[in-house]
Amino acid sequence: MDATDFIHFERRGLAGIVTLDRPAALNALSHAIVRALARRLTEWAADPQVETVVVRGRGRAFCAGGDIRAVYEAGRQGPPAIDFFRDEYRLNAAVKHFPKPYVALVHGYVMGGGAGISIHGRYRVFAADAVFSMPETGIGFFPDIGGSHFLSRMPASTGVYCALAAARLGRGDCLHTGIATHAAPADRFDAIVDALAGEADVEAVLAHFTEPAPPPETLGAVDPVVAEVFGTGGVETILARLDQVDAPHAAFAARAAAAIRTKSPTSLRIALRQVRAAAALDFDDCIRLDFRIVNEILSGHDFYEGVRAALVDRDGVPHWRPATLPAVDERAVERHFLPPRGGDLVFA
Repeated sequence: MDATDFIHFERRGLAGIVTLDRPAALNALSHAIVRALARRLTEWAADPQVETVVVRGRGRAFCAGGDIRAVYEAGRQGPPAIDFFRDEYRLNAAVKHFPKPYVALVHGYVMGGGAGISIHGRYRVFAADAVFSMPETGIGFFPDIGGSHFLSRMPASTGVYCALAAARLGRGDCLHTGIATHAAPADRFDAIVDALAGEADVEAVLAHFTEPAPPPETLGAVDPVVAEVFGTGGVETILARLDQVDAPHAAFAARAAAAIRTKSPTSLRIALRQVRAAAALDFDDCIRLDFRIVNEILSGHDFYEGVRAALVDRDGVPHWRPATLPAVDERAVERHFLPPRGGDLVFA
């Protein structure tokens, strides 16, 4: 199969409609899908008859991320899949800078690479079952796709919490933190698409179909704790603070600490430094930093071990190297933030 089997494009009235159609893989983004979407966005950006772009997914998820299994196989059999990430990051930038209204209709999982083709767009309409996460530290990776840009701008250091703990946020949490812009029932998504095909006023269409924001599922009440715990200090300091949180938020803190302690120690150090640095960077510089990090991380151990444990052998027991935070060499972390041998990312 080629990309056209897994992604479909339609011109309907004023709208350019993108449908991810790889439901068996939760609409994971292959390299071919990334390239096909990038080409079509370039065409629609220049087409005066296209007023709005709408992106949606078939099946149980909007998009659960990039095709990490394919990246794993490529790195095990030959050179790391740097070309995939180069093209994906350029696509993320194209979404961020798209000159027309870009509407993502999100249901089910929106994770990793799925966030890169939705959260960077102007409008993010979330169904009740939407679940957002940047789960990369759990597979020895890091929150890429320009995610550090929005993570670093989430309120009360909740983005740092999400990056380290690979937390899953429901729709209420996503609206609370700005990840989502609107709430709407999934069974109204088709009607939203039809309306956007006939109406250029996106704000009016969304106002008609969307519903009041639900309260946060987890965040909100714990924001002061998250801000105090994750706002400053290194990973060890954050863990120590979590261990000291008392009622009524002790259970939340214990879950967060337990989650963080399962992640790659190297990835935790990289992610914390990355998200903190991103607060002072514009979007393009965040993406350039991602490209630096991915060039180094794909030459290491933990990514392949993390994917093995999660997706290949599925034993759920990754053997990180090094296995503890104190054993992580800061010089090794620093290498991830230096320009790669092939040069920094250039936006085509």
